[in-house]
Amino acid sequence: MPHYRAVGELPRKRHQVFHKPDGGLYNEELMGEEGFSSDGSLLYHVNLPTAIVKSEAVDRSAELDAAVPNRPLLPRGYRTQDLPVGGDVVAGRRLLFVNEDIRISFVAADRRSELYRNATGDEILYVQTGSARFESVYGAMDVGEGDYLVIPASTTYRFVPGDDGTRVMTFESRGHVRPPKRYLSQYGQMLEHAPYSERDFRAPTEPLCVEEGETPVLVRHRAGLTRLTYAGHPFDVVGWDGYLYPYAFNINDFEPVVKRFHAPPPVHQTFEGPNFVLCSFCPRTLDFDETAVRVPYNHANVDSDEMMFYVGGDYSARRGSGIDVGSISLHPSGVTHGPQPGSVEGSIGRPSTDEMAVMVDTFRPLDLGPAARACEDTSYGTSWARNQQARQLGDSESGPGLTA
Repeated sequence: MPHYRAVGELPRKRHQVFHKPDGGLYNEELMGEEGFSSDGSLLYHVNLPTAIVKSEAVDRSAELDAAVPNRPLLPRGYRTQDLPVGGDVVAGRRLLFVNEDIRISFVAADRRSELYRNATGDEILYVQTGSARFESVYGAMDVGEGDYLVIPASTTYRFVPGDDGTRVMTFESRGHVRPPKRYLSQYGQMLEHAPYSERDFRAPTEPLCVEEGETPVLVRHRAGLTRLTYAGHPFDVVGWDGYLYPYAFNINDFEPVVKRFHAPPPVHQTFEGPNFVLCSFCPRTLDFDETAVRVPYNHANVDSDEMMFYVGGDYSARRGSGIDVGSISLHPSGVTHGPQPGSVEGSIGRPSTDEMAVMVDTFRPLDLGPAARACEDTSYGTSWARNQQARQLGDSESGPGLTA
């Protein structure tokens, strides 16, 4: 994160003696990125954060992570609304897409997760529907519909869905997630042209202290999964400060760029990670020149695969494509895609769009996971040809398709 936060009790100086009420010492922990040469935070624990009493390897069925290439090459459509409901936001993740840089999964969570730590990279959890309480070593906060929850690597956390469950798309990076560099000054402040500011971010505001004995934590690391048992509960931090912590940003706080003529996808960029970018397509005024074509032009992502998750608004505009709220489109490198036939004509004079979507562009190909293969709409890849044929037969009701 580009700005400093301090929560709870802290000594006046770093690495200074910090006494507990009983006269003992709190245990300082430095969480630091890139070999302690980048962002970090200092946390002060009641218990020793190093006190491991047991370590057990955890086996995971290979079938849950089995992925296949997008072959034969096609644009593909999926329906997350057809995936089973149940599980927690960690163990219940159903793998949709994966490559060397990112794992994209979906879960309709209906129970709390165990304590979890992803040591392979940062995570982004996008809350499509419902609410939840996010608990971590940094404290707790409530999240809800439209929230991106950014969790730094090696943060111990637990995700507790609300009573009605929570539908979550998870993005697991093999590195660190940041706001795009072009939004920041050389010193890290959000610049005026950025589509959000520091005021839009939420983070824990007070410590979360749990007094319990031996506590297991599931850890994802480069060699697989291990369950570590600690002598005390990891949620024992009385204070922390720094630039590294989990935070939430709501998609409704993204400020879209509007031009006279159509703007390219980078204007919607929200985060960046190693070899991928994440964008937010939000309700906005459309291109305002009288002659503007107010839908995206046909385009070929020559260097990237594009995954679009449709999360809100009215998608009757893409009638004939099968797209609805909860759908996913995957447009890989090597094919051209764009608006449905009739969308250009249907967009003329339209003042605005209420469609909302989360898009990830990956610069290495995405393989298809078990969940994607289970919820594929196999008719999506040929929908442009079908819609074109329907128009030739006199059916011209296809609408704008503004996030195509």
